[in-house]
Amino acid sequence: MTEIQVSVTTLTEGVDRLTLPLPTGPRHVHCYVIDGTLFDTGLGLEPPAWRELGIERIAITHFHPDHVGGAELAARETGAPVYQGALDYVQCERVWGSRDWPERIADWFLTHGVPEAVSYELIDAGHAFASFVRFAHDPNLLYEGSEVAGWSVLELPGHADGHIGFLRDGVLVGGDHLLARITPAVGLYLESRPDPLGDYLASLERTAELDLRIVYPGHGEPIEHPAARAREIIEHHRERLEVVEVALAGGPRSGFDVSRAVFGEELPPQQRRFAVAEALSHLERLVREGRAARTGDARTVTYTAP
Repeated sequence: MTEIQVSVTTLTEGVDRLTLPLPTGPRHVHCYVIDGTLFDTGLGLEPPAWRELGIERIAITHFHPDHVGGAELAARETGAPVYQGALDYVQCERVWGSRDWPERIADWFLTHGVPEAVSYELIDAGHAFASFVRFAHDPNLLYEGSEVAGWSVLELPGHADGHIGFLRDGVLVGGDHLLARITPAVGLYLESRPDPLGDYLASLERTAELDLRIVYPGHGEPIEHPAARAREIIEHHRERLEVVEVALAGGPRSGFDVSRAVFGEELPPQQRRFAVAEALSHLERLVREGRAARTGDARTVTYTAP
């Protein structure tokens, strides 16, 4: 696979896209500098020369490491204030500012059928990854309707509970809310909102109704037909819900069981984590639609057909 190098591309007048490498798939993340605002900061492993980019402020779409991990360094190098969604920052502190989060999330996965050996591997991976993330503490908090340098803040939960986008003149800087070639991961996790897939479908419906000209995403190329792409992803999840519903036949089934049926039995631990979380988000949506029932107790959670 070709190694991604740090690069700066002018997409249109006043819009510079920074492509930064990632150690794992999708191997790159995009940040944007538009009229002095830096949108997202990458993981921080191979930062660009922030001081040379004319950055006056930093805006974060969501707390995932490849978007917020370099925020502290970018802010220190540029002296720019950081803006982040209020709910997103709470989760950022909970996950990246806590020493025991890997153990807690691994224990939570045990309740959803993940074998102990896999959970322990998740603990090791979680601690290793957390060491890279340097988010900016005490940012300026943003809410639906807030404004940053003429950009209106939209709350777009789904890929992350506190995911936000920045809208101006038909342009949406969208983080991972909308991607052109892949569907953003939507998973249920410990202490997350109870129905992330329902949140995401509503966010996509909202996006489809906006009069957007273009979306600048965190991965892949700009999206020139955002409404059509939003509807494609909605349909993808409708089809995935049907597949998950079929996987409940003969239940009860744990989230781990369903992830194996839907995503295959041979996945490395980190990919299994995403697969289980994705299966759970679809299972919880089925519960709310009356197409599944949650069973079990605090130590063992399973799902059955109604």
